[in-house]
Amino acid sequence: MLSDDAARDAIIVALDCDRETALDLARSLEGRARWVKVGMTLFYAEGPSIVGALRARGLKVFLDLKLHDIPFQVRGAARAASLTGADLLSIHGAGGSAMVREARAGVEEAAAKRDGRRTRLLAISVLTSMGPDALAEVGVEAPVAEQVDRLARLSVSAGSDGVVCSPQEAARLRELLGPQALIVTPGVRPLGAAVGDQRRVATPAVAIGAGASKLVIGRPITQAPDVVRAFESVVEELEGPLPDASA
Repeated sequence: MLSDDAARDAIIVALDCDRETALDLARSLEGRARWVKVGMTLFYAEGPSIVGALRARGLKVFLDLKLHDIPFQVRGAARAASLTGADLLSIHGAGGSAMVREARAGVEEAAAKRDGRRTRLLAISVLTSMGPDALAEVGVEAPVAEQVDRLARLSVSAGSDGVVCSPQEAARLRELLGPQALIVTPGVRPLGAAVGDQRRVATPAVAIGAGASKLVIGRPITQAPDVVRAFESVVEELEGPLPDASA
């Protein structure tokens, strides 16, 4: 089980919505949530100011832009994204080791302008919406687990602080990457919540028990009739007994 402080720090609330809704949710969860995720929908609509607005409310921000381009472009984009104040930034591990190294260089450059505070990088392995058929469709014949392992090793060795993977891969990646790596899992659905468009899912307790560092949870909290109650229910679940991933 996690302490109350650790449980709150493990939950990243995904704000896949407009600015007004995002700030309303931030106000509702003030003093309760520690982290929020700003994805492409919100960031492209509002720009860097949304990161500052959320940080001004005491929240840490996972800027989930999934950068994927030639290394030169990703270096500049990572630097600019870091200067918004983002605490975490996602890139695609499929961009290759040179791209990951340049992303790391970009956030290092930004850190010099942020009093040494470096944005940590998370490499996307295989999107949780993808299964074997979807991988094969884009020319990847390897099993999902093998592809996740390959991209995780590549990314961390090239400078990423950790990976984004489904809960189903968390235990294996914790063993592969060691105790210091950040392992962030979307596809987390509290008991009774709808699965939606994600395929490789698990409950919060199962994901943390498997070795996840942080959980990304969106609609089960943000679209709940009582947002605070939904968030606190996840906290309570993580404060209870966690499944033994080795069992």
